[in-house]
Amino acid sequence: MSASLTLVIVMAVLYAAGVYVMLERSLTRVLIGFLLVGNATNLLIFIMSGRPGNAPIVTGTAADAAMVDPVPQVLMLTAIVINFGITALILALIYRSWWLARLGDEGDTVTDEHAAETVASTEESFRSVTEDEAASQEDLDASERESELGAPANAPDKGMKL
Repeated sequence: MSASLTLVIVMAVLYAAGVYVMLERSLTRVLIGFLLVGNATNLLIFIMSGRPGNAPIVTGTAADAAMVDPVPQVLMLTAIVINFGITALILALIYRSWWLARLGDEGDTVTDEHAAETVASTEESFRSVTEDEAASQEDLDASERESELGAPANAPDKGMKL
């Protein structure tokens, strides 16, 4: 196999630039460095995959000898997906650190939305829920009594045709 010298040089430059940029303390530079290293890894897999050939479809003929090995292609696809996932994670970390830096001294504290509530208002809320449940239970009991006694006299007959 003869790898293109241009691809080897580009891969080496991408690795070098990626590692250099990742050594900075900024999360944005770490993200850029990680993307460069990920692309360099994809180039490395591409270079090491071998010479081009026929599509990796099994036909059972003598032309199958010139088929390309599909494993490097699968490895590149997997590397792309992993690179995308890690990029999304680092972007989420960058956003979170930006959000916390914007809050300043307040930090990550969350204001209590129930601080203004008193014990009396809380008990009133529970009392209204209890009254609603009692009214619902009365309606259920009344409907059960009606079903045991039959339909009320003022209810229309559902089997009657108009």
